[in-house]
Parts: sequence; C-alpha cells; structure tokens
Amino acid sequence: MKKKIYFAGSIRGGRVDASLYHNMIDQMKQLGHTVLTEHVGSTKLCLEEQGRDGDSRIYNQDTAWLRECDLVVAECTCPSLGVGYELAYAEHHEKPVHIFYNRNKCQLSAMLTGNAYFNIYPYENEEELFNLLDTLLSQ
Repeated sequence: MKKKIYFAGSIRGGRVDASLYHNMIDQMKQLGHTVLTEHVGSTKLCLEEQGRDGDSRIYNQDTAWLRECDLVVAECTCPSLGVGYELAYAEHHEKPVHIFYNRNKCQLSAMLTGNAYFNIYPYENEEELFNLLDTLLSQ
C-alpha cells in the first residue's frame, strides 16, 4: 500500500545531512510513496529567518501535513528542536513514527529511546540505512 510520508530532518539545526535526506526521500518516492515534505531534502533550502508571519505559515503547513500523513520517517543524527517537536506532535496524533540515526555519529536522546511508542533504527552506514528503509516501506 502506498503511503503519505512526513519526512523529518534538521533544517535550522544544521544541514550537514541534507544530501542524505535527499537520497532517503528519493528512495521513498521510488518505492511509490508520496513524501509531503520533499523540500527537507533540498540542498538549496533557504535557511533565512522567516519572521513571525513566515514561521507561522511553516508551523501551520507542517502540522497540517503531520495530521494528513500515514506515517513519519525521521533522520535524527543531527539534533533538531523542530524535529523533536514534530515527533511529539506525531505521537500525540497517533501517527506511526520511525526514527533513523547513525550510531557512529550521535547518541540519540533518552526522550526518544526511552519512549516505547517510537520505532528506532540505528545504523552504521548508508547501505544499512537504505536496506532498513526499504524493508520498512516495502511491507
């Protein structure tokens, strides 16, 4: 079954993994799924402050997408306050949440690993990540 996926990855918290996000989004799309937040994988994403009105538009759009999605896929190697908020919002709205992180680059927060609601997938390299993602989304 094809799904609407909310992809979460760091934007203002740091764009070091932007190309990884892009590749993950490409894989999800190649499997036939719709990624509502495709822009998160853009390597040319504008990081300028939006101001209160712009930030309100972002919040309203992102929370609407979270309510609309079938599941959330998050890459959490680069810590992000926004992604943390999105994960809690998804949990509150009972959306399945799948969190990926590179165990060689970070230690995931206990607020995530200690919460049995979240499905967490540590990986050591991109090949392992894409195999995990493929297995998850091919079900």
